[in-house]
Amino acid sequence: TDVYENCVYSSHYYAWCGSVDGGEYPGVSFGRIFNRDVIKEQILNTHRPLLEKGLPNMVHHINTIRKAGINPVVCINSFHTDTKEEIEMVRKAAEAAGARCAKSTHWAQGGEGAVDLADAVIDACNEKNDFKFLYPLDMKLRDRVGIIAKEVYGADGVSWTSEAEAKAKMLESDPQFADYATMMVKTHLSLSHDPNLKGVPKGWTLPIRDVLIYSGAKFLCPCAGTISLMPGTSSNPAFRRVDVDVKTGKVTGLF
Repeated sequence: TDVYENCVYSSHYYAWCGSVDGGEYPGVSFGRIFNRDVIKEQILNTHRPLLEKGLPNMVHHINTIRKAGINPVVCINSFHTDTKEEIEMVRKAAEAAGARCAKSTHWAQGGEGAVDLADAVIDACNEKNDFKFLYPLDMKLRDRVGIIAKEVYGADGVSWTSEAEAKAKMLESDPQFADYATMMVKTHLSLSHDPNLKGVPKGWTLPIRDVLIYSGAKFLCPCAGTISLMPGTSSNPAFRRVDVDVKTGKVTGLF
């Protein structure tokens, strides 16, 4: 959505048992155990350097939330292989950046493991905030994208293909789209458009190759880089022809 509007900002940072996210190591991706042979010998005995590589990414996201005038909460999704030192590193970095921080073990203990997190969220909600949008909602589309690129992603600027820029100009000049919100389309694996650029990349430009229009939801969606889009529902979706006979349980209309 337009940055900060009705959204839960979720980011993940972890480094344990040879896995890492948010750092600068090539060939390392979210949720996959990396091959220790590709990591230099001097850092094999500790995860600290890996975790330190990821912390700037977390701090960047905290700063983005604070720009909205609201109170960020960092959840440490803690596993038994995390050391106290590692957890404390994340906590100190989060709190130094102005966020509340809570360790959670809900994956193992259910609701009981998330009590501290819930308390932190409640405290953040009860604290006074100064919510504001990143830009005026009547700002032109290209200017919106420029601010998002610089203030949220950390880009130096934006480049537009001729087709994308022509479409953006058309949308800006048509009052029909004046109240459409902006939904950025790009990879979630990096602050940039390139999933291989980890941490907080510097010296890059956000390339916009197209602008998609979703009139039902009133979204204008600038597309950055190469990314596969999820298929949408057609105006006559197949589920309308599916039925279930409540007496026999027979399903019809599937084929």
